[in-house]
Amino acid sequence: MNTEELLQKIRRIEIKSNRLSKNIFSGEYRSTFKGRGMSFSEVREYQIGDDVRDIDWNVTARYAKPYIKVFEEERELTMLLLIDVSKSGQFGTIEKTKRQLLAEIAGTLAFSTITNNDNVGVLFYSDRVEKYIPPSKGRKHVLHILLEILTMEPVGSGTNLSEALRYAHNVQKKQCTLFILSDFIDESDYGQTISVVSRKHQIMAMRVYDPHETVLPKVGLLRATDAESGEIMLLDTSSRSVQEQYRDYWHHLTTYMVETFKKYDIINASTATDKDYVPALQRLFDEGSRIRV
Repeated sequence: MNTEELLQKIRRIEIKSNRLSKNIFSGEYRSTFKGRGMSFSEVREYQIGDDVRDIDWNVTARYAKPYIKVFEEERELTMLLLIDVSKSGQFGTIEKTKRQLLAEIAGTLAFSTITNNDNVGVLFYSDRVEKYIPPSKGRKHVLHILLEILTMEPVGSGTNLSEALRYAHNVQKKQCTLFILSDFIDESDYGQTISVVSRKHQIMAMRVYDPHETVLPKVGLLRATDAESGEIMLLDTSSRSVQEQYRDYWHHLTTYMVETFKKYDIINASTATDKDYVPALQRLFDEGSRIRV
């Protein structure tokens, strides 16, 4: 991809992400992501139905009539996107690769974040932390994030979400939202790490997959290269045992992910590269809103 093609792709993502964040996800974002608590705003006269526990007794005594304290939520928060840039993300058989779809989703989340005057940062990971971009605001910052997503060449060859979660847990001293974007082709025991990190931070996740990953196509002898290990294999895709092994492998990855998210109450959704990701993201936001209420 040359420079002109890259800039055009970033611009298309920006236009679509901006439209979605402003016209579709503005309300969902504010109701889904938690602020940092409540802060004092003002005092006003007591009205029927107000909570008597909010009465400001000093002001009440001064004016000889009841006044209450009014609080508002501190809206500014921080979102840290944990983006899987392992080599399996380069796979794509239909419209786009998984990495390209991750970039679009990340762009929508990032623009939604800055539209609400919040901070967004990124942690790129493979089997190690590849790069950390501290949270900040502004269009220029988000465009820098998109550029990094599309051009990142990972040093690591595998995937280890646990490493990314531990790093995020240590670098983010205050509570924030950790949003994982990955295909979750990851054999590390990330459930143990999620159990610890989720006690401090809100964790959400979006799984991206290619539809042809779910079932091994029957095309006879197939020369395949593992994108992450580099291992070259000759597979007899017409063999029942090979089909069963692959089905068991995919089932194991999916089951582990689903059970882990359920166990630790991680809000999550999945989308395929040949589908519109907007409905999946809306479902995720809707679930987050219900849980918060």
